[in-house]
Amino acid sequence: MSTRILVVVTNVDHYGADPSHPTGLWLSELTHAYDVFAERGFEQTIVSPAGGESPLEPRSLKFPNYDKSAKAWHEDPARMALLQSTASPDQIDSADYDAIFFTGGHAVMFDFPGSKGLQRITREIFERGGVVGAVCHGYAGLLNTQGDGKVRGVVCD
Repeated sequence: MSTRILVVVTNVDHYGADPSHPTGLWLSELTHAYDVFAERGFEQTIVSPAGGESPLEPRSLKFPNYDKSAKAWHEDPARMALLQSTASPDQIDSADYDAIFFTGGHAVMFDFPGSKGLQRITREIFERGGVVGAVCHGYAGLLNTQGDGKVRGVVCD
């Protein structure tokens, strides 16, 4: 049986109440991890707080952030389709996953902290001894997650 990882992305497409200031998933913060996990044969499912589309942060599609990994993903219709129809937390059984990984970008600050569904999944994976990880602003997914109070270890990079 292979390792199964739940990869979390945002649904937010603009900052706060200002639709003229777009944001979204920082693409390379998904693609770098996704590529490494895929190379190791891990199964991955993409989930977002609301399910459905995960918009892209426009600044992540420009130099120097738009690197080889991000370009390859962006130019692959099958991979882009994964971002058009992400799972929602209520569709996820945490027992099916060994790890959860929160992607970054500014948009996650708006929808990760308040997602009760992601908090539940994260807590359940962690309490079973699974791996919980985040990159950059992805730590926002951990802010309101409460567990059983036992410390198991923390790795920061």
